[in-house]
Amino acid sequence: MLTEQRRVGLVLARASRVLGEEPYYHEFLEGLERVLTPAGVSVLVKVVTDRAAESDTYERWAARGFVDGVVLVDLAPDDERVAQVNRLGLPAVVIGAPSTASGLPTVWTDDAGFAREAIRFLVGRGHVWIGHLSGPASFVHTQLRRAGAEAEARDSAVNLERAEGDYSYESGRKGAAELIRVGATAIVCDNDLMALAALDELRDQGRAVPDDVSVVAWDDSALCQLAVPALSAMSHDVGRIGELAAGALLDAMAGKPPAVYEAPTAHLVARASTR
Repeated sequence: MLTEQRRVGLVLARASRVLGEEPYYHEFLEGLERVLTPAGVSVLVKVVTDRAAESDTYERWAARGFVDGVVLVDLAPDDERVAQVNRLGLPAVVIGAPSTASGLPTVWTDDAGFAREAIRFLVGRGHVWIGHLSGPASFVHTQLRRAGAEAEARDSAVNLERAEGDYSYESGRKGAAELIRVGATAIVCDNDLMALAALDELRDQGRAVPDDVSVVAWDDSALCQLAVPALSAMSHDVGRIGELAAGALLDAMAGKPPAVYEAPTAHLVARASTR
């Protein structure tokens, strides 16, 4: 007898164009599917424009029994989505700091610690005026990276400038231009797409990489290795993060107690974009 296939949902409050360009979620979804597909669970991805549309999606899905669980990403402090999925009875896993999860299973990375490592790496190469091009400041993982970068800059007695992007190519160019204007000789970017944009902005301004300005990316997708010059990056096993999330969600759907899963330790891979 055939059984109805189960589904889990991932809602992304992003412009569809940005999602199509951003390699992180392609790798994350591959990891999810490596675990969920053999378990007879499919993944439904929905892209919406804002948080209100995301919350509406969970309401509709729960009312119709359309999904058996959800993955929550890009959490803010006291994120209302956590209480919402609990109220709706939707099994869920949080990708982010355990402090945001309020008892839900969590897959987290040490964003503050890895940001410190990126700044330390650049300080070790002689940089004393470093720029951090972050994602949206409302996200907890952005706040943790900023705090880690600021702490390391303070401990190393170097200057740290900040610019905020939204992970898109356009925001990467704008943010890089801001940081160059205030004198940064190195830029840490919170995703690979913004790092590629920084390379293009520097090239158009006649700045040599890495002789004039060094650039460090965050996730280390294939784009980093294909860039010219190849991008140094804080390398994460994004596929493994997806696998951990899938396992946590299967446990939640089976009614098992929530747990915290730490993602594999990231490490900085030095390439031609840093002197």
